[in-house]
Amino acid sequence: MGGRASLSDETDFRETVRFYLLDHRTRLGKAIDIALLFGNLVFVGIFVAETYPLSAATRAALWRAEVGIAVLFLAEYLLRLYGARDTVAEFLSPYTMVDLLAILPTFAVLLLPTPLAANIGFLRVLRVVRILRFFRFTQDEEFFFGTVSAETLRVTKLLLTVLSIFFVTAGLFYSIEHRVNPGVSNFGDAFYFAVVGLTTVGFGDIVPVTAAGRVVTVAAILAAIVLVPWQAGKIVREWSNKGKVNVTCPNCGLSHHDPDASHCKACGHVIYQEYDSRR
Repeated sequence: MGGRASLSDETDFRETVRFYLLDHRTRLGKAIDIALLFGNLVFVGIFVAETYPLSAATRAALWRAEVGIAVLFLAEYLLRLYGARDTVAEFLSPYTMVDLLAILPTFAVLLLPTPLAANIGFLRVLRVVRILRFFRFTQDEEFFFGTVSAETLRVTKLLLTVLSIFFVTAGLFYSIEHRVNPGVSNFGDAFYFAVVGLTTVGFGDIVPVTAAGRVVTVAAILAAIVLVPWQAGKIVREWSNKGKVNVTCPNCGLSHHDPDASHCKACGHVIYQEYDSRR
């Protein structure tokens, strides 16, 4: 009996953990969302700040902040795996993989011997992929500040996709080029190149001088060609179906018909829906 009770208590606790990591309505759920969102912004901001000239004291303070936030993210990562109903599926989730990839370099530099840590320190640029973590907040229409429409959510995803492509491209381009390219001295220069390059303006004042820099540029352009029209297409479909009525044809199952339709446009079967002709 005691073993069953312990198992039940552990299951209840795991469900509680899972609930609050997904919840947007309760005070604790909102607090977790806000803390993670703020930590994400600071974590990415530290990466950007470190590309500019800073004093030794400032860099030391930023490093301490980075480690502290990485510990917070590691705790969240472990809790997500613990509370997941399917641990393997959660581990293989793209969101979870990004979470782990973004913090591993920080812990590698912190825990490994100094010579080895110095050799892999450049991998800290992978912190830039943490920007992709914001997509986890757009999985549904509910946010800690309320609920948004499906149309607003799709527009948000499109803007976030564009920003993510620019940001990740700039971070990778900076890490590769800043030591050999005189036109890239900080993140701002790299972000300028990403915007100018991916929008095909191409002023030519900053160009990649390494093979790796060219690969990053080509990969970013291809990603933009694929992802931006994909997200934009969802918005167009949302707008084109805005006047449709969610009525399902009993014969073929087609849903969303014109408000005055009396027959299914796919199979011609009679459908019934109330319609006010005075509109």
